[in-house]
Amino acid sequence: MILGQTVAAWGKPDFPAVFSAEVQGLGANALPLQAGLTHSSQVSGDTFSVMVLESSATATHLQIRTGIFYAGVIVGSCCADDPTPLCEQPEYCELLFTLERSTAATHVTLLG
Repeated sequence: MILGQTVAAWGKPDFPAVFSAEVQGLGANALPLQAGLTHSSQVSGDTFSVMVLESSATATHLQIRTGIFYAGVIVGSCCADDPTPLCEQPEYCELLFTLERSTAATHVTLLG
């Protein structure tokens, strides 16, 4: 994935907002949210929010530690004729985004 707007916004006051918007634009499937589930078995939908916890830079990379708030559901727990709707469970995980400053190529690591 490429986060070019984030690299361009580094050091500016709107950096957290630009980063959050660009990550949310990727969609939940682009992030390792499924692996971060703790209370449910499947990510529910494509809605999540991003909180920048910490950011730093070297000459070649940006590193951004984030908290991701999203929802999950427990699938397969109801009978086929059970009219009970799926109940979403709140989920949270931390991700580390490492961006190459020259290309904006981004690697995402699940921290927990």
